[in-house]
Formats: sequence, C-alpha cells, structure tokens
Amino acid sequence: MSKISIIIPTINEATNLPLLLSDLSITQKKGEILIVDCGSKDRTIDIAKIYGAKIYKSKERNRGLQLDIGANNSKEGWLIFLHADTRLTHDWLIKIKSILKNDKNYIYNFKFKINDRKIIYRCLEFLVNLRSQNFKQPYGDQGLIIHRSTYFENDGFKKIPIMEDVDFFRRLNNKKNLKQLSIPIFTSSRKWERTNVFLQALKNWNFRRRWLKGESTKSIYSDYYKK
Repeated sequence: MSKISIIIPTINEATNLPLLLSDLSITQKKGEILIVDCGSKDRTIDIAKIYGAKIYKSKERNRGLQLDIGANNSKEGWLIFLHADTRLTHDWLIKIKSILKNDKNYIYNFKFKINDRKIIYRCLEFLVNLRSQNFKQPYGDQGLIIHRSTYFENDGFKKIPIMEDVDFFRRLNNKKNLKQLSIPIFTSSRKWERTNVFLQALKNWNFRRRWLKGESTKSIYSDYYKK
C-alpha cells in the first residue's frame, strides 16, 4: 500500500487531539502524521509528541496556511487532511487501501457524520452528504484524501484563514474525479451546540455568499469567530 501523510491543523486541541491520534495510531508504519499548530496554549504540542507526530508551527492563526505548511513538509505520496475534532472508525485504513492503488487523479472525501445522537443532526448529515455527492461541494470537516501530485497541480490550499476548503474545491481542474467514500468521518457537534442547527447552517451559507461576492476573508473570519 502507498504510504500516507496525514496533516492536521491545530489550535488548543488538547481535548480532541488524543482521540483522533488514537484512531490514527495504526498508521505508524504506513506513513507520517504532521501537526501544524498556530500557537496553542494548552497541551496540544505535548500530546502530539507523545503520539510520535511531526510538529510544525504557523506564525499566524490561518488554517489555509497551516494546511499548506503541512503539505509542503509532507514526504509521502498520498495526503490526508483532517480536522483535529474528528474521529475515524477502527478499520478506516483497511478500507482505504484499495483506493490508494487507484488512479492518482481521483480525490476523495469521507461520508459526513456528527458524533451526537440527536435526530436533528441526522437531517444535517443528509443535507451535507447530498450536497457533497450531487454538487461536488464537500468541506474540510469531511476530510480530504488526495495524491500529492494532484494537490500541487491544483495549487493546493491558499494561505487564507477561512474558506480555504471552499476555495480549493472550486478551483479543482476536474471535479468528476471527486468521489465521496462510504467510509464515515465523525465530526464534533461543538460548532452547532451554541446555537440552533439550521440557524448556524444559514449563517454558514451567508458567510460563503459573502466570500463568493468578493468580501475579504479577514472580515468574514472576524465575524465567524466573533464571541
């Protein structure tokens, strides 16, 4: 099986990171894990070291930049980008073995799931997966599996603090090669817990609309992370 580089951007993820790194522990002989941190004040870096991850640092809080740093420092043929608050199934690596032998031009994302049993999240999962499959518009919390040659041919992630995933998928040279796997990825419900699920979805849609109309990512970032 081709070896993989797993790239994870972090900022104060000491609570979530051990869970994800535990899921990834089976990759130790199959590649590398790169943590790109942008100034964590908790034990994120210590935890990454315990699990044998390679540590890189970003001078600014900018996820697009973090992902770019990870990609440029990676060594293996296939790149897997994951958010720190996600979880994978115990057999995920076994299930992706076959796709890593396929055409290097194919690009994959996982099936979106939320780690909460509330019925409302099943509705959100349905809508997100429908959008991903039918409109070829996955987002970063669904993960990304891409061969390094394809990644760099598409100019990779831009060094922008927000909308880096939307921007990248819009720039893909051939969206027909973008495939959603049946393998689930479980993302934390934390971003929806502070508000109504559909209200948050509407806000996210509005952020994307503002970005598509040309508003600066700095302005959108400020509003998105406003306390």
